[in-house]
Amino acid sequence: MATRLGVVKKSPLREYSNIRVGGIIAVNLDEGDKLISVALTDGRQDVLLASRHGKSIRFKEEDARSIGRVGRGVRGMSLEDDDVVIGMEIINEAFSVSTVSAATENGFGKRTELTEYRTQSRGGKGIITIKTTERNGCVIDIKQVTDENDLMLISDQGKILRVPVASFSVIGRNTQGVRLMVTETEERVVAVAKLAEKDEGDDTALGDEEIPEAEAVAEDEE
Repeated sequence: MATRLGVVKKSPLREYSNIRVGGIIAVNLDEGDKLISVALTDGRQDVLLASRHGKSIRFKEEDARSIGRVGRGVRGMSLEDDDVVIGMEIINEAFSVSTVSAATENGFGKRTELTEYRTQSRGGKGIITIKTTERNGCVIDIKQVTDENDLMLISDQGKILRVPVASFSVIGRNTQGVRLMVTETEERVVAVAKLAEKDEGDDTALGDEEIPEAEAVAEDEE
């Protein structure tokens, strides 16, 4: 589990075997904190956390000791100022060619080789995953992807765009990325979903307005 204030918690699955009708406590949260991601792991994988201001940290899951169901957890990432954690990925090394994609609220994003995210000690400040400039806005999510995946971007105005991962280039961490979705004034991308299966149809927007493919993906920008 990961929270927006950088706390991570690992608990045995058996702790959640007897669920009551009204639910049970899964994690104790500090005041002002929220649970933002939960994933099933084998206990020996790497964890990747990403923050709203474009930082990320990758650490070994073994660095976080196993804690009981009602425990709080341990520090996964140290955050600066008003930064918060926005996403967690459990790294799957089974993919022969894998990248990390990052998407921002203004419709920009990129993918970077997984090897650029070196393993660090848990609880550090991390490294840059994408530049959060005025053009890009803040980061909304990260995903581990391959060329076979598509990404579904959803805006706060109810617009949806499906983008094939293979359509945008692999570039370095310390860059701004490319345009993935054209947004209107005051419109923001609020969610990203990874689709594992290819669709036989066209990759077009599913909202009221279609976004021309030529505008959906621009050239790489440093």
